[in-house]
Amino acid sequence: MSTKVHVHLFYGADPRYYRPGDNIGCLYGYHHAQSDAFALTYSQDAREGKAVRLLRRGLKAALGFDFIHTWRNRAEMLRSDVIWTHTEQEWLSAALMLLLSGRKAGPGASPLLLAQSVWLLDKWPSYGILRSWLYRKLMTRADQLTTLASENAGLCQRYFNRDAKPLLYGLNTQDFPVKPPAEWKPHSPIRIAAIGNDRDRDWETLVKAFGHDARYTVKLATRRRIPAALRASNVEIALFSGIKKQHELYDWADLIVVPLRPNTHASGITVMLEAAAVGKPMVVTNVGALQDYFPAGEAFYIPPFDPQALRDAVDQLAAAPADALRQAQAAAAGLLARDLTTQHYAMQHVWITQEMLRTRAASQGRAAPAPADAHVHAPAPRAPAAKAQAAAPAQARAQSPRSAARESRGGV
Repeated sequence: MSTKVHVHLFYGADPRYYRPGDNIGCLYGYHHAQSDAFALTYSQDAREGKAVRLLRRGLKAALGFDFIHTWRNRAEMLRSDVIWTHTEQEWLSAALMLLLSGRKAGPGASPLLLAQSVWLLDKWPSYGILRSWLYRKLMTRADQLTTLASENAGLCQRYFNRDAKPLLYGLNTQDFPVKPPAEWKPHSPIRIAAIGNDRDRDWETLVKAFGHDARYTVKLATRRRIPAALRASNVEIALFSGIKKQHELYDWADLIVVPLRPNTHASGITVMLEAAAVGKPMVVTNVGALQDYFPAGEAFYIPPFDPQALRDAVDQLAAAPADALRQAQAAAAGLLARDLTTQHYAMQHVWITQEMLRTRAASQGRAAPAPADAHVHAPAPRAPAAKAQAAAPAQARAQSPRSAARESRGGV
């Protein structure tokens, strides 16, 4: 008998309509866990008018999670054995739904809730008494905490006295096949690409380092607003939306810069994974436990808020092309050696879920499920049947990666 897993994602990430025609399966790669032993379902986006959408988003802003979206999907969630979530916005909402539905925590809790946090630990000190109390109450319904960085996992113990398992996020190698570089030579002026929408990108340090300097040409790709004070003649600020445009930007660039403010959630890791796959040297702020993924030698790490160090790092790589090439080659090799892929990311969820099921079975005196093969990744399910597409709300079918990202409030 297969384990029923419900993957609860933000509104806009419904796998039936996310990037229609691209055939990528589920955002973040959870579909790779589908197998005879694991049957997956996903949260579905409901059609909604403008008034309801404003109400849903308003409640989401007030609570910090999208409870209306979760409540709409409660039937499938309550039928599952385990619920997977990608950020605290999903698990907080799922926990509230479970408690209101009478599914309390305990040794025999069903469904089990795998609660992954991204921004929660960074934001925690800023929360007031009421929000902190609510989130602690909801956390009692979380059966297993996970994070994407070891620093975040450590803060779970510090703030909540709860153990959390750090997972390694992964790259969709269908979008970004890993191609180790054979050569590297910078242009003049040096071409720098900086990409990202996460709240902890440090664009000010980037512009201070390279702005108004003819030795550098910078393309900054972000959906976030850039203050007029940071505008510079040699810095192009634009949104490079879609996989094709992203590849064009990476192809154009000599190297990738990931400037960051101090954080604990591995901000910038998606761009680092992509840069490693396309064979570009990286200069990255050394924060957020990014060396969990790429140790020194695979990226040029610099301290935060240091424009001079950032500029010196770029100049050093440009002056020593052989060293820059070795760094890019090491990053690509490290990505493959550590299997930093969506397939491996999904399998980590499988292993943790099996551990959770064994613990619950032991508490109830039942036999535990057999472990999954650690070396076999299930094939990804592809686009939904045409019948399901035809029945979908027009608004949901039109959902784009850009609007989905807006709904999720950014990413890493």
